[in-house]
Amino acid sequence: MLQAGRGRAGTAFLQLGIGARTMAGVSELESALQMEPAAFQALYSTEKPKLEDENLIFFCHLGKRGLQATQLAQGLGYTGARNYAGAYREWLQQEG
Repeated sequence: MLQAGRGRAGTAFLQLGIGARTMAGVSELESALQMEPAAFQALYSTEKPKLEDENLIFFCHLGKRGLQATQLAQGLGYTGARNYAGAYREWLQQEG
């Protein structure tokens, strides 16, 4: 699933998982990040990340797909792509 939210300026959070009309996972990410912004918005109901976003944070449930997504985004020129290594599990323990 692709869920994007914006924190402070230049920060976007992307979560990969499974959902209704959502990203199938890392396999769909490459084409999604290469879409025109309007097409991305129409398909995912959220603004497409910008290459210059300071922090584009990927995470998943355990960490493997988040790391793969981060590496893929960096390869496409998203220099601010970051992986939340602790993944959702760590966040849940810290925040939950």
